[in-house]
Amino acid sequence: MTDPIRVLIAEDQALLRDSFRILLETTPGFAVVGEAGTGREAVRLALAQHPHVVLMDISMPDMTGIDATEEICRRTGDTRVLVLTTFDLDEYVYGALRAGASGFLLKDTTAADLVTAIRVVAAGEALLAPSVTRRLIAAFGRQPRPSRAFHRRLDGVTEREREILVLIARGLSNADIATHLTLSLATVKSHVGRLLTKLNARDRAQLVVVAYETGLVQANPSEDPPAA
Repeated sequence: MTDPIRVLIAEDQALLRDSFRILLETTPGFAVVGEAGTGREAVRLALAQHPHVVLMDISMPDMTGIDATEEICRRTGDTRVLVLTTFDLDEYVYGALRAGASGFLLKDTTAADLVTAIRVVAAGEALLAPSVTRRLIAAFGRQPRPSRAFHRRLDGVTEREREILVLIARGLSNADIATHLTLSLATVKSHVGRLLTKLNARDRAQLVVVAYETGLVQANPSEDPPAA
């Protein structure tokens, strides 16, 4: 029998916390290991309970969800954070992913999509809905051009890996990349694994951040530098 996905709910509104807990406790394959009403409590419980996934609200008392996400990702090795918020602002998308979040969803998502999102993030994949990806690209487009120092972080990344990193940042799945480059799915997964190791990235979401911050990908695709 597969172990249940351990979830910590970090949400300052008691009614929403109860709703998330009831949803997950009545869905096979999940176990709620804690509930936090503040950012600091979320960090404390994450360190004590070692959840697979933290469902994190952005707006939290005494420590924002973004700050709590950064603290949890820095101090744990394998806990993933899925940010859930009513805010639909670029700064939250960028800030949450920059802090180490593996996914970003708005609170108007359906219960079924939320359950699917937690499963995806628990499996080590990133969850970036197309609307979120577009906002992320727009947010990066407003950032100053990266310094030359960032480019050194791609040292050791092969031409093929850079090509795949660009496609990941454009929102393509492994299957899409395999089709686009006429490669097997296993080969693409192997390249993605090496990228995660070489770039010290926790997951696919962090690869997207690296691709933009190093200047490998620009907000306007016509401005992308050559892969080599």
